[in-house]
Amino acid sequence: MRRAGIGRSRGRRTQLRGIGLVGVSALAAGGLLLPAPASASSAGSAAVAGPAAVGGSAAAAAAAGAVSGSTGGGDPYFPKAGNGGYDVKHYDLRLKYRPSTRALTATAVVTAKAKVKLRSFSLDLRKLKVSKVTVNGRKAAFKHPAGELVITPKRALSAGHQFTAKVSYTATMGKPLDNTGAPYGWTATSDGALVANEPEGASTWYPVNDVPYDKATYRFTVTVPKGTVAVGNGLLTATSTKSNWTTFRWVANDAQASYLAMATTGNYTLTSKKTATGLPIINAVDKDLSARDKADAKAVLALQPKMISFFSTQFGKYPFNSFGAVIDDDSVGYALENQTRPIYSGVPDEITVAHELAHQWFGDSVTPRRWQDIWLNEGFATYAEWLWEESRGGESPQATFAELYNNTYPADDAFWASKPGEPGAKALFESPVYNRGAMTLQALRITIGDDNFFTVLQRWAKDNRKGVVNTAALIKLSEQVSGQQLDDLFTAWLYTPTRPTFPTAP
Repeated sequence: MRRAGIGRSRGRRTQLRGIGLVGVSALAAGGLLLPAPASASSAGSAAVAGPAAVGGSAAAAAAAGAVSGSTGGGDPYFPKAGNGGYDVKHYDLRLKYRPSTRALTATAVVTAKAKVKLRSFSLDLRKLKVSKVTVNGRKAAFKHPAGELVITPKRALSAGHQFTAKVSYTATMGKPLDNTGAPYGWTATSDGALVANEPEGASTWYPVNDVPYDKATYRFTVTVPKGTVAVGNGLLTATSTKSNWTTFRWVANDAQASYLAMATTGNYTLTSKKTATGLPIINAVDKDLSARDKADAKAVLALQPKMISFFSTQFGKYPFNSFGAVIDDDSVGYALENQTRPIYSGVPDEITVAHELAHQWFGDSVTPRRWQDIWLNEGFATYAEWLWEESRGGESPQATFAELYNNTYPADDAFWASKPGEPGAKALFESPVYNRGAMTLQALRITIGDDNFFTVLQRWAKDNRKGVVNTAALIKLSEQVSGQQLDDLFTAWLYTPTRPTFPTAP
């Protein structure tokens, strides 16, 4: 994620507006439409078993040897987000949305594997009206207290077995806010909806286990008024128009965290091209942008193949089957690294595109288990900015580090009072997480040397590809590669609320 005012550049979160359908049939002819997979499975996912009882069914459930899955995912920053007792494998989301009335009619089919014998289980779902729930094809009882859909199937779900829950629901969509007051989740716009879920906004538009560690594959079937475009993660596999409605099907074969899922709609021009290695790049640009903004958007998006090539030399092979962007003209005010398809509020600058691309390795593929470790996303993506700037003839990471240390943030600056390794729920997107996180990596580079440092970066991306991690794992890898004891370094830079000593090479 990139918010205005973070880092050394000018504000990198601007505005959005919407966008329209141009040449979708031509895109199909050009290879944008690809066949959907026959099946999907989760990769790198985990779940909290959490067999805490829910409601008055505890005694009966225990007598039958079954439990009720917990209604929390175990993250202390967002204790109500996520659930326990199962591992989601796939989300099949079928959405029909009319922007003029903000009316959403939807069905979600959630395929999951029970980790314990479950009498009931929960999905996160906020301010949406549920009309029907079935489990394995049979009608199931449900309760829907604030933010939680608690489902009780007719028969207990056996541990180790896969099950399918189908939830039908409707809503008049609005503009939900996160814990800091920023818009997120499904944000209704004048011509569609902008979707940016971080940290736990996915539950504003579909039933979900809304924690980063329970990754799953997705299929989005989105029906919108003819002339509106729907954009999802992954690849566009089908489009059809009937009775003035157009349906878009997007398939994300690479398992992803729920905060990275998207089904953005608007008045977009949709285009597709391939890199020299054959990677599809699918972009959606708002038709309502000014001519100058459209030209700026075209110029910055033209850099995507070169950026992918450069970062592949630094971090290893690009981890997914496509890339691209959505540039919207509205007022959300930030960018988010939605997996394979970052979204931008207004035309981004070059550094912001580099930042969100770097997240495909660090954050999207290699994902923190808990939000406390978000510096593993933002610090790495910010450091990638520094590498990109150097590759373009700008300052070196060491010069950037020194400028921040010596001039931007003096010793008494409040910047140093924040601990990027445990920032707190309301400071996840503040400058220390980004800049002090990146400075931690430069301090590591100075300490262990360039060869070891870039080995760590590439091993981190490769060994944890499409998995979940924490800071302790990075420290362990850095010590293995360098042969040095590094606890003191990471403690000083991530967890100490004062300015560390300027690092010097041993």
